[in-house]
Amino acid sequence: MKLAMVGFGQAGGKIVDRFLEYDDRTNSGIVRAAIAVNSAKADLIGLDNIPQENRVLIGQARVKGHGVGADNELGAEVAEEDIDEVQNAIDQIPTHEVDAFLIVAGMGGGTGSGGAPVLAKHLKRIYTIPVYGLGVLPGTDEGGIYTLNAARSFQTFVREVDNLLVFDNDSWRQTGESMEGGYDQINEEIVRRFGILFGAGEVGEGQEVAESIVDSSEIINTLSGGGVSTVGYASEEVELNTGGGLLSRFTGDGDGDDGLDAANTTNRITSLVRKAALGRLTLPCEIEGTERALLVLAGPSEYLNRKGIERGRKWLEEETGSMEVRGGDFPREEPEVAAAILLSGVTNVPRIKRLQQVAIEAQDNIDDIQQESEENLEELVEDDEDELEPLF
Repeated sequence: MKLAMVGFGQAGGKIVDRFLEYDDRTNSGIVRAAIAVNSAKADLIGLDNIPQENRVLIGQARVKGHGVGADNELGAEVAEEDIDEVQNAIDQIPTHEVDAFLIVAGMGGGTGSGGAPVLAKHLKRIYTIPVYGLGVLPGTDEGGIYTLNAARSFQTFVREVDNLLVFDNDSWRQTGESMEGGYDQINEEIVRRFGILFGAGEVGEGQEVAESIVDSSEIINTLSGGGVSTVGYASEEVELNTGGGLLSRFTGDGDGDDGLDAANTTNRITSLVRKAALGRLTLPCEIEGTERALLVLAGPSEYLNRKGIERGRKWLEEETGSMEVRGGDFPREEPEVAAAILLSGVTNVPRIKRLQQVAIEAQDNIDDIQQESEENLEELVEDDEDELEPLF
């Protein structure tokens, strides 16, 4: 799947920058174009891979390149005011070669959480290709303002995009890990999972064609119901150059000197599918009730067989209760077999329920604070009037 990626804010820019590095390292062909948008000049300067001409500084008239200070209302305002600056960069993208837009943003800060939904709404009004979001939720230890920003931004972002893929930092930060080291590891996890999903249908010159291709239409159909999505992933190291080949994959046979034991290969695949679905998801949730799902098995071709993929897909159907579970393989010469599972339209998500509660409580608190401030002001004015002596 060929994507036009827009990293909005500090976290979004860093993740898109890492996607470009992944694309170059694996020759996956996912990123057709990459743009970074920020209100802080220093964050744009710190990127390594996004071309200089694709780094867009917004809000200069308001914040002078210093960022919006975690104020996502201001982030939304400067995005609205400078949307033409962003559009000028997007105009350079050959959108006829792109399958979808992917807007990546951290949802706890100011620029990304405020501006990403603004851009999504703008793109959906102009283009016919899907506009997806990849939103990163802040950890609860990052502070109350970031949680509140995420709670407010989440509701807007999910409404404005065709589907919101979510990564929850709370589930991935390790105890005692430095913040910078933690985020580097998190960004790598994001890129690895989504890289396999989006790269599955892209075949370069000299690369092996999948037996069951997962092309862009499969991904688009899986995400077509809207709502919130999460991704599961599991991998296992294997040895390369063990024989087998295309014939063993079609027949499900092959053992001894001519190939791998089919039963072991099938069992490995079904085990990885279970681990991916029931292990650590990018957004933890109950998978039962998932509307649509997509299974991608990646690895050396001799370790991928039809029987294993079909069994994994059937198991996923039973566990989710969905009749729309797509699946396929992604041959690549890496010394591991990996299962990536996209679960679209998930509903039983405790983290989102907590965020929504935070938003409700915060709104109630804001209303109370405003009312109290108004009452205090009225009392202050009345006291002053009582104490003032007439001038004449």
